[in-house]
Parts: sequence; C-alpha cells; structure tokens
Amino acid sequence: MSPKFSMQTQTYKPPFLLKNGHLQSIYPSFSRKLDTSFYERERITTPDDDFLDLDWSCIGSKQLAIISHGLEGNSFRPYVVGMVNAINKHGWDALAWNFRSCSQETNRKLRFYHNGTTDDLEFIINHATNTGRYESIALIGFSMGGNLSLVYLGQKGANINQIIKKAVVFSVPCDLEGSSIKLAKLINKIYMKRFLNMLHKKIKAKQEIFPHKISDSDYNKIKNFKDFDDRYTAPIHGFKNAEDYWHKCSSKQFIPQIKIPTLIVNAANDPFLSESCYPIEEAAANQNILLEIPPSGGHVGFIEFNKEKMYWSERRAVQF
Repeated sequence: MSPKFSMQTQTYKPPFLLKNGHLQSIYPSFSRKLDTSFYERERITTPDDDFLDLDWSCIGSKQLAIISHGLEGNSFRPYVVGMVNAINKHGWDALAWNFRSCSQETNRKLRFYHNGTTDDLEFIINHATNTGRYESIALIGFSMGGNLSLVYLGQKGANINQIIKKAVVFSVPCDLEGSSIKLAKLINKIYMKRFLNMLHKKIKAKQEIFPHKISDSDYNKIKNFKDFDDRYTAPIHGFKNAEDYWHKCSSKQFIPQIKIPTLIVNAANDPFLSESCYPIEEAAANQNILLEIPPSGGHVGFIEFNKEKMYWSERRAVQF
C-alpha cells in the first residue's frame, strides 16, 4: 500500500462570504443552534476517585464513535453535537465525553485535563467496550481532542484494542509549541483572550477546593499559553515547564506509530495552526495515515449550508 496524502483542493468549498479562516472559525459558535435533548448523561468514577461525565446518543447500533472535544469545549459545542447527529443518521451510536471540569462542574482532584491525558481517554474506551454492546469503535477528535486521540493511538501502536477500527481528527495542533506561538500573535488576540478568560474561571473554581495548592493571584499577568502552562499545566501534571509539556504531548511524534486507518484534516487557513502542525512527512511515511489539507475550513469550521444541515467535516468523517 502506498503512502497517502491529499491536498483536497476541490472536496471542500466554503460558502462565498465565509472563505476567511477567522470567519470559518468563529461563525459556527455563534450561529449554529442544535438540539441536545437526546443526550443521556452518565457519570463514571475514575481510578483516582474523580469523575468523568459522558453524553450518549444511542440508536441501538453495534458500532460506536467516541468523540473528544477541543480546549475549553464540551459535549454541547455545535461541532460535537453536529458530529453526533451525523453519526446517528448513518447508523452509529455516539459517545461524547467531557474532559475533567468541562461538564459544568468542577472535578474533585487538583489535576485538570491536558493534551496528554490519554489515561482518561483509555478509561472511556474500556468503559464503552465493557458494555458488551459494540463490535467496533471509531475515535473522532477536534483540535485538542484530535491531538489527544493521535497521541493515544501512537502510544498504543500495535497494542491498540482491536475493537478500535478507525480514527478521524480535525484541526489538530500536532505541534503544540508551534500552535502556542501562533496563537500568541497579535492577530489571534481574540482567541487567546477568550481561552485565558475561560481557563481563569476553572482556576478560581479549583482554588476554592484547593486554596493552599492553587491560586489565581496576578492572573492578569498571564498573556499566552506559555505563561499559563508554565504556571499551571506543567507543575500540576508533572512536567518541567511549558516546553517540556508541549514536547511530550505533541501528536506529531506519535503519528509514525499509529497502526489503524486514520484521517487527519487540517485546513490550510486555520488561524490556530503553525506550519509545523501539518505533519506531511510523518503522514507520507505511514501507510495508515491519510492527511488532507483543504485550502479553507478555518479552525473546526468547514461550514456548509444544505438541507441535511451537515457541515463538510461531518460528511467527511462519515464517509471515511
């Protein structure tokens, strides 16, 4: 089998007035309204006596898609709900899980979620497998959830659970340092400010539980992800500093070890991704990887207007 790589110059065509990468990234969050009443919430206890909240949408299928959201996302974000709808319509059950402290309730432990929390993802996979309802599982990830999925698949390599058949990821910061530097640029200030404000709420909530272990004092001095990861992510989760965290949890280095068919879709105009986030060489060297770089799509955008109310990313995932 020959290595696979596709620029996908024709497959995705953005709406005429939404070709810009920033518009593609922002528009869905404010304009796409989707029903979520179909979710069935399940809370499971983790091995370290914390909890994870899972939102199921089941149609009685023997095939399951496990969906991982992005940074400061959750199972109710439009891109997740849209994917759940698409998966259900095409005969699959869906499980959208919430990272720790992302389900509108602060978790019990000091630890947060981050790009390397593959133990939580594996716990979710094992939980779904142990229900005995499924013959096959696919992993779907967006942004940070896509990076986490790729890290997990690479770590497992040939030892991957045989029930996991395929994976699809979108808008993946395969190089965390490169993406962090890109997001710290002035042109991306709106995204950085939003992320830091949302993360500040999480820090304050943790501070109420662990007043002697975490503090938001002088939080206003944090201007970018390096500042945040140096102060919080790295020390809380056992990394030396932000750079050590980024290096160890970037999925780019794990792509060569992935042993199941995996589709990576990173739009060329994604404002979150640096040039180093497009793993062209790594994908070309692994016959299991299909890398697609549509010229447009933004960050977790890929907007389409049609009677099915499905975005291109949802159609592409189902097709794969």
